[in-house]
Amino acid sequence: MGSRTIEITAFDYKPVVMQNVTVNAGKELVLTINMEEDLKKINEVVITAKTDKNKPLNELSTVSTRTFSVEETQKFAAAVNDPARMATSFAGVVVAGDGNNHISIRGNSPNGLLWRMEGVEIPNPNHFSNVGTAGGGISILSAQLLSNSDFSTGAFAAEYGNALSGVFDLRLRKGNNEKREYTVQLGILGMDVAAEGPFKKGYEGSYLINYRYSTLNILGKIGIPIGDANTNFQDLSFNFYLPTRKLGKFTLFGFGGLSYQTTTAEKDSVRWQEDDFLRLNTNFYSNTGAVGVTNTKLFKNKSYLKTALVFSGTENGYKQDRLGVDYSSLTREYEQRFVQNKLTLSSTYTQKINAKNNIRTGFILNHLGYSLKQSDMGDSTVLLEQINEKGGTETMQVFFQWNTHITEKLTANVGVHYFQLFLNNSNSVEPRASMRYDIHPKHHLTLGYGLHSQLQPIGVYFVENTDNGVRTLPNRDLKLSKAHHAVFGYDFVLNEHEHIKTEVYYQHLFGVPISKDPTSTYSILNSTDGFPSESLSNSGLGRNYGVELTYERFLFKNLYYLLSASLYESKYKAADGAWYDTRFNTNYATSLTIGKEWNLKNKEKKRTIGCNIKSIYVGGFRYTPIDLNASIAAGETKYVTAQTYQKRMPDYYRLDIRLSLKRNYKRITSTVALDIQNTTNRKNVGGQYFNDKTGEVKYWYQTSLIPILSYRLEF
Repeated sequence: MGSRTIEITAFDYKPVVMQNVTVNAGKELVLTINMEEDLKKINEVVITAKTDKNKPLNELSTVSTRTFSVEETQKFAAAVNDPARMATSFAGVVVAGDGNNHISIRGNSPNGLLWRMEGVEIPNPNHFSNVGTAGGGISILSAQLLSNSDFSTGAFAAEYGNALSGVFDLRLRKGNNEKREYTVQLGILGMDVAAEGPFKKGYEGSYLINYRYSTLNILGKIGIPIGDANTNFQDLSFNFYLPTRKLGKFTLFGFGGLSYQTTTAEKDSVRWQEDDFLRLNTNFYSNTGAVGVTNTKLFKNKSYLKTALVFSGTENGYKQDRLGVDYSSLTREYEQRFVQNKLTLSSTYTQKINAKNNIRTGFILNHLGYSLKQSDMGDSTVLLEQINEKGGTETMQVFFQWNTHITEKLTANVGVHYFQLFLNNSNSVEPRASMRYDIHPKHHLTLGYGLHSQLQPIGVYFVENTDNGVRTLPNRDLKLSKAHHAVFGYDFVLNEHEHIKTEVYYQHLFGVPISKDPTSTYSILNSTDGFPSESLSNSGLGRNYGVELTYERFLFKNLYYLLSASLYESKYKAADGAWYDTRFNTNYATSLTIGKEWNLKNKEKKRTIGCNIKSIYVGGFRYTPIDLNASIAAGETKYVTAQTYQKRMPDYYRLDIRLSLKRNYKRITSTVALDIQNTTNRKNVGGQYFNDKTGEVKYWYQTSLIPILSYRLEF
């Protein structure tokens, strides 16, 4: 029992060493192994377990890509089984706020992130997500369902499209096809139940299902300040593996999440003078789901075809009512309901030509459906319609990439990606190339370049303007945002368990939507969610450049650590012709993630005590200061636009600790864990706001110390 290192060898293939593999009494270990053919073919071979443990699963991803494991999402302090929160330990990744898992990668907006599952783009898989965003409050996807996956932060391989900052390429785990197993977890955040096993004896197929129900109201009841809202969420995810003899291997997978948050107005007009929000009834809801089927067919010529059909959708809504002075009447001030759905057909063909050459090509077809409604009272006395659009459009992506081992030491990947939006026929032809040169078994150089593009959030295209009674859609012809990525890296392998890696990168963004108003400083590069209501053009620019350093020890003798540091600049050019810092230009970020386990044995059971620590220190996010005098005069928030994003919040620091005790009995594994988030109870500034009741500018703060206790059984 405990953590193990597993070595897999086969004739004519490079050895694979899997670190940080946990073996528990309550669950059988099932592994899927991908092996790379060795260029050296000799009659007799002696294998030594020396391999690059930081190599991504996708061998065509050469730069700025690393594999993350389920063990990391479960062990990392404050990760809460969430891939996005776990990724904040990596160089160049900064969380945008404690209350969500929005991540800014290399100074980019969190919206530049692409989520994929089983090779297909999926909607933002997070609870409490808003429209036009790639994050949310907490992940819908349970670690029970995930297998080892890849995370990219720049210069992606040719098969990835519709992303500017990063890619989560998630892979699902197959259930145990020999034995039925169950996992139950209870904690402050709620209940989590999983089941897996074979469909029938003698059949290789299996099922894996996970359900979770949570209510954050429990945190409030134990004294954690999370506000007065009623907050709940639940989700279901599954993966059915269905192999056949002649038609190939099928999988049926999916996930769905429901989340909502409501508040009720207080019938106390005196308190309304202090906080206008107390006068409001609000109802926010966010629902997301996807279901798909894949088929993988192997051919005798060392090739395979993987085809997927996926239907997915999101529903985001918000209603706001103001309570009247008579405590009985309600006036609707704001209402939105955005429904988006997508039908995706993708097919990828991979051909192994010989030991030195592989090709991969395919296509992705999307039908996008939408029903978008938004109304706001604003300064009027009635609701004014801002967006009301229903319809559909299509996108197409086609890619080709070639992986070649030029020599034993030099590997190259070249390819091209094509992306087209049929709504307005905007398109992008994107060359991609990368290489890796192994100077020495311990020294590796990487170089990558790529042109990348991304679709605007769908609601941006349907913002309405009405002039003299004539309705127009000024943003319908917006083109794709684009970016050139260039990355140079050096990886120094100290030994089998430690390495130091550094990367230098430059990103040039162009075709970025900015305001058509020549005096405006607005750019979509600073957005985290929502749809802008103004007219936009693709004349904006941006640039991100920096250097990253990672010192990592993979789990060895029950100890691991990961130290990362980043120095960077992130700028954008607005309609007024000036360059500004982006909202996410913190300039520097450091993190230390470390964990240690101690094994205690006796005759009846084996106990493992674990301690995991995560420490983050990041420069403050940029903000535009509030013009107090102008705000008082107007009775609403006004900004000093001449100082757009010139101010910076105080530096952000957070320390998280996870303590765990695991016990392995004969057929059961139990784990009790305590995650203490923001252990020092530091008051990190979250932002500023103007209180029109008091005429003051105030600051709001991010989450305080939060203890999350859980108990887990595997049997």
